[in-house]
Amino acid sequence: MMIKRSARLRQWKAGWRDTLILLKEFQSPLLLFTVAVIGGGLIYSAIARAVRDPVHSLMEAFYIVLTAAFLQPMGEFPKYFGLQLFYFVMPVLGIVILAQGLADFGSLLFNRRARSKEWEMAVASTMNNHVVLIGLGHLGYRVVERLYDMGENIAVVEINPGTHTTAAARDMGIPVIQADARHPGALEAANIQDARTIILASQNDAMNLQIALKARSLNPDIQVVIRIFDEDFAHSLQEQFGFIALSATEMAAPVFAAAAAGADVTNPISIEGQQLSLARLAIHSSSSLANKTVGYVEDNYHLNIILLRHDHQSEMHPTDTRPLHAGDTLAVLGGPDQLSRLMQDNQ
Repeated sequence: MMIKRSARLRQWKAGWRDTLILLKEFQSPLLLFTVAVIGGGLIYSAIARAVRDPVHSLMEAFYIVLTAAFLQPMGEFPKYFGLQLFYFVMPVLGIVILAQGLADFGSLLFNRRARSKEWEMAVASTMNNHVVLIGLGHLGYRVVERLYDMGENIAVVEINPGTHTTAAARDMGIPVIQADARHPGALEAANIQDARTIILASQNDAMNLQIALKARSLNPDIQVVIRIFDEDFAHSLQEQFGFIALSATEMAAPVFAAAAAGADVTNPISIEGQQLSLARLAIHSSSSLANKTVGYVEDNYHLNIILLRHDHQSEMHPTDTRPLHAGDTLAVLGGPDQLSRLMQDNQ
């Protein structure tokens, strides 16, 4: 329910922001029409005085010209040709300048699907402390599903969006921006400046690194989770840039999601056919894990707590009865699914 309510609120904010953008685009015809009315009113008043058929005030002249533009003339039809022209010219100007602009504005406002990219950008612009995911392939979509289940706000950038993954992501209320993420404008469209984490999930190591460095230049504090096939290269990135570099095994999607949610997670290793990772996470003040015991977490999440750090003191293999508190740090060994569920409940 919270996810759906958050998505509805985001859609409302995006709609409002998108409407403001459209209003800015409508400024030109509105300004031009205003100039036509004011200028026409001044000319009408001057002609009326010249032919000794003056209006009572300048404001009345403006009103006469404005009503004429909408085919609603007031009073009697003037006797002089110069004034009569306004009753024919102003409706044409009103239709050409204002009516056309209003028609375009209404069409764009109520048919946002025709402006898909602009609408997705408007949705992303409402986000804060969110996750930007690059690459909506098989791994990327699995990561999106995990993050969505964890209640994270997500914006996706995909250069060639596939029909089924894009449609499924948008059904979840996730904006999918069609753009090349190597260009800074694409990252800005996903509101990278306010993002907490970026996940690079494409199959090209060099491109992932290029995008990661651009993201860091736009947001120096952003956490980078990057898909890297070369293990040695992954270690180098972690040492030099502090990136969380993970291998791209089919079972890695929960690990990517856990890393994006704030846990330090190692690449999964296979032991007797079971994928296991070591994760480090801090218990949040609002976490449902606070005030639970080590035994409760291990039994309910089917994983092992290897280390507990509380009040600047570390305890290896804490006992089952050891209580957990907000601010504690845990080192946990478990499968990707178990770690992902633990991170979800730690939000």
